[in-house]
Amino acid sequence: MNAKNDTPISQDSINKALWSACDTFRGTISSDTYKDFILTMLFLKYISDVWQDHYDGYKEEHGDEPELIIEMMKNERFVVPEVIIKNDDGSEKDRFLANFYSLYERRHQPGNGERIDICLHEIEEANGTKLRDSSKSVFQDISFNTDKLGEEKQKNTILRHLLEDFAKPEMNLRPSRVGSLDVIGNAYEYLIKNFAASGGQKAGEFYTPPEVSDLIAEILAPQPGDTICDPACGSASLLMKCGRKVREKFGKKDYALYGQEAIGSTWSLAKMNMFLHGEDNHKIEWGDTIRNPKLLDKNGDLELFDIVTANPPFSLDKWGHDEAEHDKFSRFRRGIPPKTKGDYAFILHMIETLKPKSGRMGVVVPHGVLFRGSSEGKIRKQLIDENLLDAVIGLPEKLFYGTSIPASVLIFKKDKSDSNVLFIDASREFKAGKNQNLLTVEHIGKVVATYRNRQTIDKYSYLAAPEEIRGNDYNLNIPRYVDTFEEEDEIDLLEVRKEREMLRAQLAELEEEMTQYLGELGYGA
Repeated sequence: MNAKNDTPISQDSINKALWSACDTFRGTISSDTYKDFILTMLFLKYISDVWQDHYDGYKEEHGDEPELIIEMMKNERFVVPEVIIKNDDGSEKDRFLANFYSLYERRHQPGNGERIDICLHEIEEANGTKLRDSSKSVFQDISFNTDKLGEEKQKNTILRHLLEDFAKPEMNLRPSRVGSLDVIGNAYEYLIKNFAASGGQKAGEFYTPPEVSDLIAEILAPQPGDTICDPACGSASLLMKCGRKVREKFGKKDYALYGQEAIGSTWSLAKMNMFLHGEDNHKIEWGDTIRNPKLLDKNGDLELFDIVTANPPFSLDKWGHDEAEHDKFSRFRRGIPPKTKGDYAFILHMIETLKPKSGRMGVVVPHGVLFRGSSEGKIRKQLIDENLLDAVIGLPEKLFYGTSIPASVLIFKKDKSDSNVLFIDASREFKAGKNQNLLTVEHIGKVVATYRNRQTIDKYSYLAAPEEIRGNDYNLNIPRYVDTFEEEDEIDLLEVRKEREMLRAQLAELEEEMTQYLGELGYGA
């Protein structure tokens, strides 16, 4: 099983295999639940393949010396421990490595669910804080030995099928095949996308298209030494994208990643994702960012960061309005967002966590944030008057799964070089897909270049002075600043008349020919 194979694998192949594996659960449990089983098994398979790849490398180098190799493997970045299962009388019943291969070899035996849970627990224990935070462990909310999968015999069969799905050649995830692919993050986004498209409404809240993450990371331009935070981090792909920019541009891993995620199973995915990508300099907390922010400094105040970025849930209902007035961090001193729309709650939280000089921020928002009035209008006015807003970037529609509405990216900076706001209308810059639109590398490059040059480009961007924005009553709706109206070509009525006369003459000729043919055939009048 999974013999060494250096043929590169595509994310598309992995995604298709995962979607096929979902058939194992369909009709038994809901997609919201089996998504977690699929992704946890993907994590186990991935670390097993990486571990085996390294083990085989040591074997080639040192010969078949299992004890020596096992000792050397203890220096790996992550540990795959040995599991010992005992009988009731304390005698040894079974002994195996806590990896996918051991589970696959025993798949026909009773107790698949229990064995998988034991492996996950042992892996978590052996790898310490890498797979837990102060209050929660990665696998705390997932159990393969659950009655949700049916009675014991049915459960064992379902899990045997799942192990067999992941043993297929296309699921060989050795590093030589995977390369730099963000396997967990991409797979998570793929499954979320498909569940959202087939009716999984919650799913769309967390899915950020990779090209949107690319755009934000390029604009925020992470530097060596930066601290980077996503207070609604999902699977942490946007965070890791920012970290990758530092590595690619400066060739060093000199940054720290911070995040918070409210949903336990999604927090677990973020931790797994960090673990798989060697992002050990991170802190991902579990909890509600608005009601209970957990990224605090030693004095119990909000931690401050160089970069803060997020794609928070659009217009979240029940975001914590009732507690906002007495917020001990004074995040809502500029105003309290409306009870049923939490967009500005996230924006205000993010603003408060920016460092005074280097702080810069990118947040994805629905267009309503740009122009809605009442308390949101007052907050928006305050942010603009404080010269915090740097740019408004309009994105195409149908970029985000779970919603067809267009979104915008707002860029804020703590220490701006001018008092203007740049508006970019990139709503028509996309490649049309079957169901979703895509931003290409060229589209992203155009937005980034325009942002960096702070250019006014006809029908694409406009650098607005603060008095213009005040004149528009602090309405940031992009068409107020970027005129994309295309005048229609003037109609030459004389040319149209001439063409009409020509067509009438041609029609008369055809009528005459038709009458002649009918006459020859004996159909004359």
